[in-house]
Amino acid sequence: MAEYQDCFFTNTDGLKQHYRDYNTAPEGAPVVLCMPGLTRNPKDFSDIADHLADRCRIIAVANRGRGKSEYDTEPSRYMPMTYVADVMALLKHLGIDQVIAIGTSLGGLMTILIGALHPGTLKAAVINDIGPEVDPTGIARIKSYVGKGTPPKTWDDAITGVKRANAGVYPDFTESDWRWYTENLYENVDGKPVVQYDPAISQNFESADDQSAPDLWPFFKALYTVPTVVLRGELSDILSAPTLERMAKEHPDLTPVTVPNLGHVPLMREPECKAAIDELIARVS
Repeated sequence: MAEYQDCFFTNTDGLKQHYRDYNTAPEGAPVVLCMPGLTRNPKDFSDIADHLADRCRIIAVANRGRGKSEYDTEPSRYMPMTYVADVMALLKHLGIDQVIAIGTSLGGLMTILIGALHPGTLKAAVINDIGPEVDPTGIARIKSYVGKGTPPKTWDDAITGVKRANAGVYPDFTESDWRWYTENLYENVDGKPVVQYDPAISQNFESADDQSAPDLWPFFKALYTVPTVVLRGELSDILSAPTLERMAKEHPDLTPVTVPNLGHVPLMREPECKAAIDELIARVS
């Protein structure tokens, strides 16, 4: 495994946030900023970080209320615009002006917003299984489990629950894959699994009038000058095939990659994902 340091910074609301810093590449190497999905954390990027760490500095951030980052006492602030402000505070803290972004799901929405609100920050972008419009089917599925349920008492219980919720997403997973996936979501505390996100992140979902997501097509236009790769699981219920087709049609420098027989989200362990990311990084470095 590539070496990394567990580091912290203070965001604009005074919360301490965690990030992994894989800083073993040669001086002057490009910086890759990894932003995880709604309930996820930096461990999701361990495999792609191992793959890239010899040629890129990898910064994998834990959004507020996730992983080792502090929980927010005001859950209303658990929203994409806040997360973007946090990431920009991190880049300022590190003295980094430009990054190659890899954003998974919520992190992909953050990538789109960074491109629109902070022009020049993105040297290139990898958007993982999300787009300017989100399929309501996937929103309903996520809404059904985030912040709900009884915490598992054993690791076997945790794996069973994760498998039940995601069997249709990863139909080819082996038992070792399910354990790896579950261990990324939970923290081992005295031998027991403890979920790594604040259940209160669900409150903004619950208070929404419907299950739709905002139209980000106007924001997406800001990425037209940014070389972009979009990854999509063939079975995804978040990023539809027509939305990806429209993204590729409208964006003049976008490479679409569809990973067969998995849903939301590709894990970037897949060969086609790594190949597309490699090509993008080589082209913009």
